[in-house]
Amino acid sequence: MMTCFLPGLRHILGPMGSRALSPLKTSSQATLAQVEERFGPCIPQGLLQQNGHKEFSRDRIDTLARTFWCWLWQILQGNTSCREVVRQVQALYALLGAVPVDEKTAGYCLARGKLTLSWLQKIFASSVQCSQPLAQPGSLLQSRPLRVVDGSGVRLPDTPENRAAYPPANQKPGSGFPYVRLTALFCLRTGAVLCHALGSLRRHETQSVPSFGCALKTGDILIADRAYGHFVFAALVQSWGVDLIARLSTLGHHVDYRRALQSLGHNDALFTWQKGQPSKLLSAQQWAALPETLTVRIIRHRIIQKGFGSKELTVMTTLIDPEKYPKEEILEAHLRRWRMEMCLDDLKTTLGMEMLSCRSPQMVQKELLMFLIAHNFLRWLMLQAADQGAVPMERISFKGTLDAFRQWSQALAHLGRSPRTRKKRALLWQQLLQVLAADIIVERPNRKEPRAVKRWTKYPKLNCSRHTYIERWSRNKRRRVSLAKKRARLI
Repeated sequence: MMTCFLPGLRHILGPMGSRALSPLKTSSQATLAQVEERFGPCIPQGLLQQNGHKEFSRDRIDTLARTFWCWLWQILQGNTSCREVVRQVQALYALLGAVPVDEKTAGYCLARGKLTLSWLQKIFASSVQCSQPLAQPGSLLQSRPLRVVDGSGVRLPDTPENRAAYPPANQKPGSGFPYVRLTALFCLRTGAVLCHALGSLRRHETQSVPSFGCALKTGDILIADRAYGHFVFAALVQSWGVDLIARLSTLGHHVDYRRALQSLGHNDALFTWQKGQPSKLLSAQQWAALPETLTVRIIRHRIIQKGFGSKELTVMTTLIDPEKYPKEEILEAHLRRWRMEMCLDDLKTTLGMEMLSCRSPQMVQKELLMFLIAHNFLRWLMLQAADQGAVPMERISFKGTLDAFRQWSQALAHLGRSPRTRKKRALLWQQLLQVLAADIIVERPNRKEPRAVKRWTKYPKLNCSRHTYIERWSRNKRRRVSLAKKRARLI
């Protein structure tokens, strides 16, 4: 008998016949199968075949495809533990009457480590491509593709390997967590992550952007914050055939409209920037390739909201034609950049990427890729709902999509995969898309979200190494010591 298990188990599985192979083909009675069935069309089938994969040459319980889908299911469950993933597979095997699965997580964790980074990058590229055909054409700035770059940070487990690769900045030895700086390039129409780069706190996020040149195409418009609004970055992206819209950097740029090269309207003019000193962001060859001067357009706008006071916004751009690119459309495109801040919040808060669990830099890169793949798959699901319900994709909730997909997966799992229930499954899936399109986010134009923490903890901060930390006395002990000191003073 040919079996997917080790040869030593053939005498156990021989009497079971074909039933021994049935649980290894698919997890048809578990919600794990719904993740594979719904997101499987986004991945080329050749990538999930393990015949040519060196590390997965033998067909075991943790196969190449099952390890990937289990990891994706783990992230969609709010970055749950590896133990829960193993329990999911154990329940499936017990339901089908197969051989018991080892309750330890070592096999699953080792299988995750065998997934190569290049293989995951191919799946990530597939997750990007699946969402592009569903993107609605934009109406701003001649309908050119809008890209947004932004940076964020993720904490890592405190291990010597992570601390050496991503050291914390300006902290005492033994305190704090390793911190990886994530710079991501988003698509404004779909919300999908197109490209990303990793670095430490000792490296500025703009230093990772030169690696995004392969993801940006000629004719794209890049939108960024004030960290990118300077000569070096504007000249670099313009050499790629990409235009830039960014908030003006405060470093050395004082706008005096009386010295403008050409006035285009009220607080709207063209200026000439000089090259200046060499920048650390570029190599000597890249710096030499930049032009000596650059013509930019600077727009100043005052935002007045009732109850919030007034705020002045200064935006620079390389879109210098006022007829093709009106001032109002440039400001509106920059305003939509805040939507990408919410995409990072979806990754870190909703999916649980704020604190990773892998203990080595190699696994950290793989775990971050899995989070980005899960994010892009959910965006693809939101695009389907937006296309069917004829609603803007920005009005569909990311958290609501994730919650609805979890519940509908359980309902689809009860139907099984019988040909008799094919129409019922298709109808149930269409109802999910209708629910997502109907549950839109309420517009709150004057809502204020301060960047502050309201939650308070009663425990002191661990600002030194664990083995040198002196535990605080309990309340009763502090009270007894205080009473003893008072008695001593009275005597």
